[in-house]
Amino acid sequence: MINPNNKPIGIIDDEQALDIVGDAVLKLWDVVDELARLRPAHTPDYHVTIFGSARIQDGSAAYEAVKQLASELAAMGCRIVTGGGPGLMQAANEGAREGAPDRPEASVGIRIDLDFEQNVNDFVGKVYEHKTFFSRLHHFILRSNAFIVTSGGIGTLLELAMVWQLIQVRKLYNTPLILVGEMWHEQVDWARRYMVENNAGLASDVDMQIPVVVDTIEDAVQLIREHHEKWQIVGSSL
Repeated sequence: MINPNNKPIGIIDDEQALDIVGDAVLKLWDVVDELARLRPAHTPDYHVTIFGSARIQDGSAAYEAVKQLASELAAMGCRIVTGGGPGLMQAANEGAREGAPDRPEASVGIRIDLDFEQNVNDFVGKVYEHKTFFSRLHHFILRSNAFIVTSGGIGTLLELAMVWQLIQVRKLYNTPLILVGEMWHEQVDWARRYMVENNAGLASDVDMQIPVVVDTIEDAVQLIREHHEKWQIVGSSL
C-alpha cells in the first residue's frame, strides 16, 4: 500500500487504513466536482426527473396519473428521467414511451443496484447504472432541468430533500421543484411550522417557497410547459 506521500508503508492499523481510503475518496470527489463544472449553460435537451415510489402497482390511479404526466411532457419534447425501476418510475418511463414513441432516448433510467429492484423496467430507452446512491443522486442533479416529486416513501423524501437544499444553497439555479399531491402539502406545512414559524431560525420563509406544491398533474404540466418555453427562448438566442 502507498501512503499519501507516495512512500511505501508496512502494516497499518484500521484507523490509518480508513484515513488513507477517506483521503483518496475525497480526492476522487474533487475530480468529480471539477468535471461537473463542465456542464453547459444550456443543455441540448430538456430533462424532467420524476421521483416516486417503487411500490405503486401497475394499473392503480397513481400509476395511471404519473404515466399521463410523463406522456404529456414527452410529447412536449421533454426527456423523462427516473430511477429506472418499478412502480411510479415505470409509470413515468411508460408514459415517456407513449408520448414520444419515435424517440426511445426520451425515456431515461438512472439505476441503483438493489436486492429488491433487480431489473430495469421495460420502458427505459437509455439506462445508466450506479453502484452507490451518492453517484446516482449526483447524476440526477447533473441531468435535470426540472424535478417533479410524486407519491413516495423514504427514498423519494431523500431525493426531494436533496434537490430542495441544493436550490436553497444556490447550487442549482432556475430549476423548478414541483410536488404533486396532498402528502407534500403536509410535508411543506410541517417544515414551515417547525423550521420557520416557531422562531427557531432553522430555515427562512423564502426556503419554504422553493418547492411548488400542486394538486393535479395538469398543474404540474402547465408549470413545466412555462419553464420549457423560457428554456427554448434562451436556447434560440445562443
